[in-house]
Amino acid sequence: MRCQPPAALCGPRFSSLGLLWALAVKMAVEEINNGSALLPGLHLGYDLFDTCSEPTVAMKPSLMFMAKAGSCNIAAYCNYTQYQPRVLAVIGPHSSELALVTGKFFSFFLVPQVSYGASTDRLSNREIFRSFFRTVPSDQVQVAAMVELLQELGWNWVAAVGSDDEYGRQGLSLFSGLANTRGICIAHEGLVPLPPGSLRLGALRGLLRQVNQSSVQVVVLFSSAHAARTLFSYSIRCKLSPKVWVASEAWLTSDLVMTLPGMPGVGTVLGFLQQGAPMPEFPSYVRTRLALAADPAFCASLDAEQPGLEEHVVGPRCPQCDHVTLKNLSAGLLHHQTFAAYAAVYGVAQALHNTLRCNASGCPRREPVRPWQLLENMYNVSFRARGLALQFDASGNVNVDYDLKLWVWQDPTPKLRTVGTFKGRLELWRSQMCWHTPGKQPVSQCSRQCKEGQVRRVKGFHSCCYDCVDCKAGSYQRNPDDLLCTQCDQDQWSPDRSTRCFPRKPMFLAWGEPAVLLLLALLALALGLVLAALGLFLWHSDSPLVQASGGPRACFGLACLGLVCLSVLLFPGQPGPASCLAQQPLFHLPLTGCLSTLFLQAAEIFVGSELPPSWAEKMRGRLRGPWAWLVVLLAMLAEAALCAWYLVAFPPEVVTDWRVLPTEALVHCHVHSWISFGLVHATNAMLAFLCFLGTFPVQSRPGRYNGARGLTFAMLAYFITWISFVPLFANVHVAYRPAVQMGAILLCALGILATFHLPKCYLLLQRPELNTPEFFLEDNARAQGSSWGQGRGESGQKQVTPDPVTSPQ
Repeated sequence: MRCQPPAALCGPRFSSLGLLWALAVKMAVEEINNGSALLPGLHLGYDLFDTCSEPTVAMKPSLMFMAKAGSCNIAAYCNYTQYQPRVLAVIGPHSSELALVTGKFFSFFLVPQVSYGASTDRLSNREIFRSFFRTVPSDQVQVAAMVELLQELGWNWVAAVGSDDEYGRQGLSLFSGLANTRGICIAHEGLVPLPPGSLRLGALRGLLRQVNQSSVQVVVLFSSAHAARTLFSYSIRCKLSPKVWVASEAWLTSDLVMTLPGMPGVGTVLGFLQQGAPMPEFPSYVRTRLALAADPAFCASLDAEQPGLEEHVVGPRCPQCDHVTLKNLSAGLLHHQTFAAYAAVYGVAQALHNTLRCNASGCPRREPVRPWQLLENMYNVSFRARGLALQFDASGNVNVDYDLKLWVWQDPTPKLRTVGTFKGRLELWRSQMCWHTPGKQPVSQCSRQCKEGQVRRVKGFHSCCYDCVDCKAGSYQRNPDDLLCTQCDQDQWSPDRSTRCFPRKPMFLAWGEPAVLLLLALLALALGLVLAALGLFLWHSDSPLVQASGGPRACFGLACLGLVCLSVLLFPGQPGPASCLAQQPLFHLPLTGCLSTLFLQAAEIFVGSELPPSWAEKMRGRLRGPWAWLVVLLAMLAEAALCAWYLVAFPPEVVTDWRVLPTEALVHCHVHSWISFGLVHATNAMLAFLCFLGTFPVQSRPGRYNGARGLTFAMLAYFITWISFVPLFANVHVAYRPAVQMGAILLCALGILATFHLPKCYLLLQRPELNTPEFFLEDNARAQGSSWGQGRGESGQKQVTPDPVTSPQ
């Protein structure tokens, strides 16, 4: 720890890259001075100082640059508008750590500063670093390229390590933030200490142990070259299993890391490197300058031209530089950031060209240029360096693309192979890629990829660790990274493990369905039998059998029974408002007409069997005259009133049920009140019940037709049908309820037809000898099995006057 501010001197270390960058700046200045394109008639001057990668050392030349022209002092003024410092612009420094220190200082005086290596994103803040520019992209771009690389290769379970300096911490923070938004999980995260210490290296060993024991196969290392060397030294010593190392630009091409013993065993190394224009003349230029530096006469001439060089302020010149050879620099001659240093000079020169309003003949402006005036022309300036077009954007960054480089080992150091590019979007050349895992690309995932139609159920804290859960029917997987299945809209459906929804088709009891076809065949049978029976009754309308059955009322009842059968045609097909409203009335009203005629028939039998003959004669006259039709009318009016109340109070409506069927939308008539639905049956049920009560106790008489038995069985058929209908209708699927109603209606009609009408048709066709008054009318004229008839004997029977309508003539 420094307690006093003594002179900070550079150590004995020598940076070959630093020297090459300085020579690239010198080469660019000499090219501009020797040419006439940018600054005709003018010459740029320069001072080159070594920062030693130390902020305190870097501040000394910075203060020297801001000294008033011709002196070594910085004067204090309230207004620096007219202040003329020693320099108009500053090139460098290379590192982000130093640029953060000097950038604030130069921004106070609005002196343009162009770095060729400081990439931290904090320097893009124009509120703090108003005069800072750079010829390298911000780390934000490099981080975006890294994340896209991980996504492209399917690596979402990684470790992230950074150097414990501004560059590493800020880069690691950028990477963590962007990776989390892109679905990449950071299993382990840590910092490499600078300088290395025993206590902090213990934490590093723990981090490496965790990475080695986990399923992580990819490590993102965002650090300086020195920190990367420290990390790899310990990973080789700890025998870390081979991994894929995604390198930041700062150490990807560093000799400190490439030449480390044991590096071929660390795995696969790849990273992004800034693109630049080729500089084929640069090695020759370096060779020439080194040859001149080795000439004592040349060095003596420089001392005569530039005595002192403020050595009393910034320290002596680099002692090692007197012994540098081309062999010492050969490894860095083609370093990518050499062009960045070269281009920085051209950026400043172009801004100066614009400030001085230079043209082919010269620069018209002759008054002195202040740094802040040059800065105004630096913003958004476009310039060319070695034919490559560059431009500073509003944040001072340049639009330079990246190459994706892969280490391919060739003794003693690896060779860089280009395997892709990043120009806002990543382009991979997979055929050029090779891995430390033989034959296949490494996999770095906490959980396997889910199949189509599955979503992720996260386990623990990391979204990349999950179980795959199937999407159930009615839901689907919208995106591959979804955590929840998306429900289909109500008019759509999906099977299990689906990735999309399908439109629901309307479903109803269609005419072509097998059940409907079977019911239509049953309808044809029932309707054919009804029409046949009606035809027989009309043909034999004057016969004793038809007259005993009620005559015209019997034909009316058969016609109503036919209408009952026809009402089933309202149930198949797509339901509509009219069909839903008409279904129940058009079934119940004809059935009431049929049952009312049977009720009159049962009443005649009951009167004749249970009442005294005098009373029975009067009642039969009423039951066979116009009063009978009044009973039929009243019954139908009562049923019509019930139907009207049902339609007004609880009108059935067409509804579309989206959930009752898995793949279709059920269109059906919805009943609002089941109580009202049951009350509509009340009139018919009461008529059937009265018929049954009137005929069930009547005893048959030998030699006479027993009409009571047919009515009894007809009513039993009615009750059995509709009592069975109730539980079946309540429990059957709603899609099949129309078919159940059709079946119940047809069975009811067939039951009445088969038990009451068809036996009479049989007698008309097969036993015509029984179609006599004695067999039918006489039997009706007398009480069948009545107590009065049985007590009077033969004479009692002769006293009964036959009914004038049915007696033989």
